[in-house]
Amino acid sequence: MPEGPEIRRAADKLEDAVLGKPLTGAWFAFPELKAFETELVGQKVARIETRGKALLTHFSSGLTLYSHNQLYGVWRVVNAGEMPQTTRILRVKLQTADKAILLYSASDIEMLDANQLSNHPFLLRVGPDVLDMTLTPQQVKDRLLSARFRKRQFSGLLLDQAFLAGLGNYLRVEILWAVGLLAHHKAQDLTPEQLEKLSYALLDIPRFSYNTRGTVDENKHHGAIFSFKVFHRAGEKCGRCGGVIEKTMLSSRPFYWCPGCQH
Repeated sequence: MPEGPEIRRAADKLEDAVLGKPLTGAWFAFPELKAFETELVGQKVARIETRGKALLTHFSSGLTLYSHNQLYGVWRVVNAGEMPQTTRILRVKLQTADKAILLYSASDIEMLDANQLSNHPFLLRVGPDVLDMTLTPQQVKDRLLSARFRKRQFSGLLLDQAFLAGLGNYLRVEILWAVGLLAHHKAQDLTPEQLEKLSYALLDIPRFSYNTRGTVDENKHHGAIFSFKVFHRAGEKCGRCGGVIEKTMLSSRPFYWCPGCQH
């Protein structure tokens, strides 16, 4: 399942295609959304926001389209009037004069006004987004040490969107390796130095992944491109200590770590 950096990059592509352009057409598969098709014509997409793995398409009228890709949903950008050949089921189409954005296969889709948006159950439940650049390491540390989270093992905590939105399995693995901790550790048991390092890594690694993963810049050293240090590298040597990376299952997800330098 895509994690926060992938969802944000997808939102960037959607914004590049339709941001600020009047909609010439809108189409929804669900009957309860049909009434919005004519209402949205002439409106503009003002902003596309991500909250973890949820995507919020804000319109100039004040309405917001909430969508969560869950396991199978995917957005596509096409030229206006184009309909790709696919076995996926179209759920949403928003079209401008030159481009259209299409949402396939997702089932969690709603149109919200400002009040509904501020009281949406999922959005109330999720924590701060790791790609929100106003979120600071100190705020992350405060969450780690809060009564709600300080006794939680990292194996589950770093997958819980109520803690920090946008984290997922590969980020869980890479963050814990970066700070040299094992998945059974809890915030309440860490030293001040470990807490500081973890608080920074919980923001720095997702943001670095967003900025660099899947891109190649010939003018930058290869080390500047995000690459997995331990994820999907079972049996290989650890780049830090030379130990052998191992794999197990934690919280029903594959977990990778280095016994040589994660303690």
